[in-house]
Amino acid sequence: MLTLTATPVRDVEPAVHGEGPRWDAVRQELLWVDITRGLVLRATVAGDEVHQVAAHRGGGTVGFVVPAADGGWLLGADGGFTHLSTDGAASVLVEVPGEGPAAGTRMNDGAADPVGRLFGGTMAFDEAPGAGSLHRVDLDGSVHVVLRDLTISNGIEWSGDGGTVYLADSGAATVRAYAYDLTTGVLGDSRVVVDLTGSGGAPDGLTVDAEDALWVAVWGAGQVRRYSPAGDLLAVVEVPTPNTSSCDFAGPDLDLLVISTSTEGLSDPDEHAGRLFTVRPGVTGRAAAVYRGPLTGLRPV
Repeated sequence: MLTLTATPVRDVEPAVHGEGPRWDAVRQELLWVDITRGLVLRATVAGDEVHQVAAHRGGGTVGFVVPAADGGWLLGADGGFTHLSTDGAASVLVEVPGEGPAAGTRMNDGAADPVGRLFGGTMAFDEAPGAGSLHRVDLDGSVHVVLRDLTISNGIEWSGDGGTVYLADSGAATVRAYAYDLTTGVLGDSRVVVDLTGSGGAPDGLTVDAEDALWVAVWGAGQVRRYSPAGDLLAVVEVPTPNTSSCDFAGPDLDLLVISTSTEGLSDPDEHAGRLFTVRPGVTGRAAAVYRGPLTGLRPV
């Protein structure tokens, strides 16, 4: 089994709760969020160098960011979906019924599917079991509940052919693979691919590489692990801080794995907590899928 060690990015200020790196291929920028500060962060990547170029306020909390085909970015912020323009102006598009601070929940991780629908998951601030859900924004702007009774809806990504979607629930300590209908956006039967129950770590954010293997950040373990679609462990990236929160491939050649980390829950955070890390694992990934739905008129159904 391959074992690698990630290197800290020194020129980027540590986050409080860093999450969700994404490569915006159109703008050739790395995106990620600081959930606790409600920030969307942007950086350039040149070789192994990552240089932050902007930070935008997206909400009270921001769980994820994806590029939008019509300009700017779509965020999972507070209890709904928000558009962030390139000048940094944030506009709430829709608050999802039953979600948000008043309900004790917030948006967590999310991503666009291969045709441009947006998926965003939620969790309770107190991580109450069963309080999380997964929501989908269709290309006509309608917003649907896809799954209920999750605990911490987390990393989500699709296989190369779009026929499988992987979803982590950190509360259940599992990653499940669901059959996926690209035409309708409907999830089908599922199976557990990664089960970390009782291991002392939990699957958090994840990505899928060009060979269809999963890279899963393991919260509490200070690792990112590569698994085959069948769940076989193929490689481990060691990170010198426990709360590894997510990962994605970045850079012009999509060959640099960027890893986010967090200080969340650490009574005495180490010097690396909240930093970005990088490693070259010898495989490539895919650029972030783009949201292709409307920027106005989103409506729950």
